[in-house]
Amino acid sequence: MSVAIITGASKGLGRALGAALAERGWDLVLDARTAGVLKEAAAELSAYGTRVEALAGDVTHAGHRAELVAAARRLGGVDLLVNNASALGAEPLVRLEELPLEGLRRALEVNVVAALGLVQEALPLLRASGVGAVIDVSSDAAAEAYGTWGGYGASKAALDQLSAVLAVEEPGLRVWAVDPGDMGTDLYAAAVPDDDDPRPAPAGVVPAFLRLLDERPASGRYAAPSLLEGR
Repeated sequence: MSVAIITGASKGLGRALGAALAERGWDLVLDARTAGVLKEAAAELSAYGTRVEALAGDVTHAGHRAELVAAARRLGGVDLLVNNASALGAEPLVRLEELPLEGLRRALEVNVVAALGLVQEALPLLRASGVGAVIDVSSDAAAEAYGTWGGYGASKAALDQLSAVLAVEEPGLRVWAVDPGDMGTDLYAAAVPDDDDPRPAPAGVVPAFLRLLDERPASGRYAAPSLLEGR
């Protein structure tokens, strides 16, 4: 049975991807900061008949990361690690001249440092899997300059670079940095609360992630819309 660790899994893309994997028979270790919402997500995904371990906590804490990997080990190992948990740096987003430095530090800690910490913790199990893969959820703000998205974009650009280097250092793994594209999520609503334009539901981009798992292309940076167009 395949096992995945998904951070930020109580809602949005993390929850939608968890549901798709559970439907395929994957066992899951789910992380989020809000225990109540995470418990609801775990109950929903358990209905598929797979084993689901839900651990509430902050991925910036080393002890919590160790607990996530230990839970996966009890389920049989780690075949997939999805670094999906993200912090904006400011809510709503602001121009760089107003960006609190503590907010930038928080974005870097969650989006970069914690992601690498979890990779380091899970690496022996990912190597042992034989089909180990890491998905680092990126953003187009990592590659494009959008006003007010500077702190968040900088953190995601750093995550992209870590993904690329990890792929070079660990050729036995697949390491994909994935820009999911435009989505209607709580994260986006917190970033730009005055934007009421409708956006696609996160479930709509999940097939792009499943395509990566099915076809296992070379490690690299991928955009979900392009993967969906190529189906």
